[in-house]
Amino acid sequence: MSNTLQPARAAIATDRKHLGDTIFTAMAYGSGAIILALLAGVALFLLWQAVPAITATHESLPGGKGFIHYVAPLVFGTVQSAVIAVAIALPLSIAIGLFISHYAPRRLSTFLGFIIDLLAAIPSIIFGLWGSSVLAGGVVPVQQWLHTYLGFIPFFAGNPSPSGRTMLTTGLVLAIMILPIMTATNREVFMQTPRLQEEAAIGLGATRWEMIRLAVIPFGMSGVIAGTMLGLGRALGETMAVVIILSNTGRYNWSVIETQNADTIAANIARQFPESSGLDVNVLIASGLVLFVLTLLVNTISRWIVGRMTVKG
Repeated sequence: MSNTLQPARAAIATDRKHLGDTIFTAMAYGSGAIILALLAGVALFLLWQAVPAITATHESLPGGKGFIHYVAPLVFGTVQSAVIAVAIALPLSIAIGLFISHYAPRRLSTFLGFIIDLLAAIPSIIFGLWGSSVLAGGVVPVQQWLHTYLGFIPFFAGNPSPSGRTMLTTGLVLAIMILPIMTATNREVFMQTPRLQEEAAIGLGATRWEMIRLAVIPFGMSGVIAGTMLGLGRALGETMAVVIILSNTGRYNWSVIETQNADTIAANIARQFPESSGLDVNVLIASGLVLFVLTLLVNTISRWIVGRMTVKG
């Protein structure tokens, strides 16, 4: 009797397995569709609200020169601050990730990993207050030194700010804010390096650094790029820290140590929105649409780069 029931039980178990796979597949596709629908909804809302600002006459817009002239300095400041942050955070995140994954003892690496992850839990407004009240004053001598010895470079030209509330300070704070996500990503990809590749490099006489340079870093390069783009996306959209720190004039300025700096899109929206009405609100939403497109473009490029590196690998 038991032998007769075994095929039936096996069929029921197979049906349950297929049912579970079907439900999981449907949930996965449904979740992806919901994300795409939300993204499309946000884009349509921004576009709908931005049309009045894009089609308005130049005289009715802030500055009286048209929307392009209004948003271009904001795009410049957004990209400038984000690039400074990534340029500072990228080498630090790689160095910290390598130290945690290949140099530090296990207990120390676990502790350092927790500390780095805790930085991501600090609210951005706390970073802004710290950067404005503490870091800005400490950066002033550094900015003066940069101006004295490297003033021939456009980034360090002009008169250094006596308050330290400059684009350089903003970039430093943003670098600290994006460091946890970049470090966590780098740490994980470095730890996924196949053990056989590391042992093969050591067996051929390579030092630990040579093994890291020849085996670990090339293996994790796609992850490093992905983490960098995640940090760049975070820096592009940061608001409160930039509002608190940056002293802006809304104009182009290549120098990162002067008082007069370009503003960012997110910070400008936060400053102007409470007192705006009518067409001014549409202008701010239109600038938000530009930031949306910029962030989407950065993420798309990062996925394309990572995809090409994965295929080649």
